[in-house]
Amino acid sequence: MLIKTIFAGFGGQGVLSMGYVLAYAAMVEGLQVTYLPSYGAEVRGGTANCTVAISNEEIASPIASAPDNVVVMNNPSLEKFQHQILTGGVMFINTNLVESRPVRGDIVLYEIPCNDLAHDLGSDQSANMVMLGGFIEKTGLVKMESVRSAIGDVFKEKKKAKEMNLKALDVGFDYMRNNGGKA
Repeated sequence: MLIKTIFAGFGGQGVLSMGYVLAYAAMVEGLQVTYLPSYGAEVRGGTANCTVAISNEEIASPIASAPDNVVVMNNPSLEKFQHQILTGGVMFINTNLVESRPVRGDIVLYEIPCNDLAHDLGSDQSANMVMLGGFIEKTGLVKMESVRSAIGDVFKEKKKAKEMNLKALDVGFDYMRNNGGKA
């Protein structure tokens, strides 16, 4: 098994954090992992993306020219990555900030109103963890317990952020479980 995922959006949306938490969760499970962040010089407000490769065998390259999954948090990310995803791949879209839809009909599409769900939770900054929860529920790439453990470790020095991220993760997971999110 080798699964490559690209997380993409604006700097400041927590795109790199999503990828990092997923990579950490995979390490918790004893899987092989690569994490490759990429961001513009302006960081906040600029483009940001990261690639996470997860495998039960050694990973030869962290590059994902044709990822299995793509998570897009904004329109520019959709435009950039919709043509790279594998046929039959899975795309997750933050419907609050992504107005258009992929032009391809050969991928699976899930839609999550991440910003609305995060706002209802009382933390606009946690839209990324809402998305990650939905991603975990639909892909099953790692166990939810592993993601919760990763958030606990990654945010151990920031108690409020840790608690909010865990709540947001659950909100996204439950949203996808109860609503399907299928386009």
